[in-house]
Amino acid sequence: MNSLTARYLAVFSLAFISFLARAGVGADTPWTTYEAEDMKTTGTVLGPKYAPYLVETESSGQKCVKMGNPGEYVEFTAQSSASAMVVRYNLPDAPAGGGVDSSLNLYQNGKLLKTLPITSRYSWLYGGYPFTNDPKDGKPRNFYNEFRLKDLVIAKGDVIRLEKTDDGVDYCIVDLVDLEAVPAPAAVPQNSLSIAQFGADGTGQTDDTEALRKCLAESVRQGKSVWVPSGIYKLTGDIILPSNAVIQGAGMWYTTFFGDRELYRQADRRVRFKLTGSNIHLADFAITGKLNYRNDSEPNDGVMGAGCDHCTISRVWVEHTKVGMWFYNSTHMVVEGCRLRDTLADGINLCVGAHDVVVDNCSTRGTGDDCFAMWPTPSDQGFVEQEPLPGHNVFRHCTGQLPFLANGGAIYGGADNRMEDCLFTDISPGCGILLSTTFPTADADRKIDNNFSGTTVVRNCDLIRCGGFDHDWAWRPAFVLCLDRRSMSGIDIQNVNIQDSISDGFGIVAPGSSKGQGTLSNVHLDNVKISRYGIGAESRHAMWVREDAQGGLTVVNSSIPDISNNSTNFTIVKQ
Repeated sequence: MNSLTARYLAVFSLAFISFLARAGVGADTPWTTYEAEDMKTTGTVLGPKYAPYLVETESSGQKCVKMGNPGEYVEFTAQSSASAMVVRYNLPDAPAGGGVDSSLNLYQNGKLLKTLPITSRYSWLYGGYPFTNDPKDGKPRNFYNEFRLKDLVIAKGDVIRLEKTDDGVDYCIVDLVDLEAVPAPAAVPQNSLSIAQFGADGTGQTDDTEALRKCLAESVRQGKSVWVPSGIYKLTGDIILPSNAVIQGAGMWYTTFFGDRELYRQADRRVRFKLTGSNIHLADFAITGKLNYRNDSEPNDGVMGAGCDHCTISRVWVEHTKVGMWFYNSTHMVVEGCRLRDTLADGINLCVGAHDVVVDNCSTRGTGDDCFAMWPTPSDQGFVEQEPLPGHNVFRHCTGQLPFLANGGAIYGGADNRMEDCLFTDISPGCGILLSTTFPTADADRKIDNNFSGTTVVRNCDLIRCGGFDHDWAWRPAFVLCLDRRSMSGIDIQNVNIQDSISDGFGIVAPGSSKGQGTLSNVHLDNVKISRYGIGAESRHAMWVREDAQGGLTVVNSSIPDISNNSTNFTIVKQ
């Protein structure tokens, strides 16, 4: 094959991947993704593989490129101009854990542009949930990290090369590269106070926690916003946001709040923005944590809603925190245009009393739990009353990719919730979409019942390469209805495409049937299309009903070529 033909095929492959999802489904992605396996390379293409604990399985399309010798490279041609880059990569761990530091040489049209510092200090978890950092525990996961770089000048047709350096590290694996044309930084807003007026210098050399706190307090007192210009700002403690607080950055590529690695094992010294009132607005900045382990008894960092209402979070990038965003008893909220990357747990979780929260045009990649979840647990988390009741929440035009645990979009109960126009790809450790009663949503003593009620709607969603092996459990279909602690009723699934499922396409399981809680009722599938399934596991089906399921569902105007109903107590009605 000559080089021209090879390059044509690589571009065709990239274009084909982008067209797997329907137009208008998923988040707006102002970047172009270049898959490493489609690039010119002197390295080794790995995959596809689909078993747990493999770097290939956690890779986009379950393929990646390994560069083992100094000078080996991946190379591609830019399809459009760009000013910023993200590289998703894997490095080996240190023998005793803790990661290693390395570098990649970045070339543009044959000229060395920059040497990129990369690390595996925030990768590699081992053992059973919630995991350790000790390689002796086996069962590795969380292989990847990402490096982002701005202020590039890349023209259409430029040749971009990433080359392994001679630094003694055994290998570097590249999964993908994103190129993006980033808009200019935002201008200083009117009626604002700059954090620089309170001592922050934006160089990352000083602790700017108190400067931000003082600027925030004064801005609220004067009825102004906090302006955070381009720069990096170290935070070593909570930023508590009262009513009417506004923080405006110059853009998620320009304004960054980051944590102190030496302090980050202290849960109260992390980067955490905590919304505690009404009419709070955050926009246009990044949060970079320094967390490399998961401890569910510690509070979340990132962004937290804690009894807040009528707030917005817009165009915020969060990475290397426990979660991206977690909301308790939060109502009338809008989260829009945000990016969540490489978290230790969920991307966004609407928990406890979340009501009328819209998550729109957000994307996740590399999360350590559900990309997007609604979990109306009755746990009070410091709030005793549930008013209003949890529900009427929406995930809309969101994209979830490549978690190393759990699912793409998950709903665990609540009233009249919706998931619409969403895209989930490469969900290799779980389901693309999961509706489940696995987690507790009731408290009899407090007379709370947050099980599914009203009508839960999933519509206009695409699931591509989802439904893999859930590590310590079993293969998961790409779309699952799971009846565990409770039965489930009132589910409306419309216009859903399930493609290239790693195992089964659509599954119904009822582990709660032994407790009398395995019944599914009033469920409709309308225009559901399932094509190509079982690409990573044998003897799989387009639709599979496990023997413990009870009840039934109605299928209308759908293309489901292979239905395996193993339950004598479950009825599928086709119309």
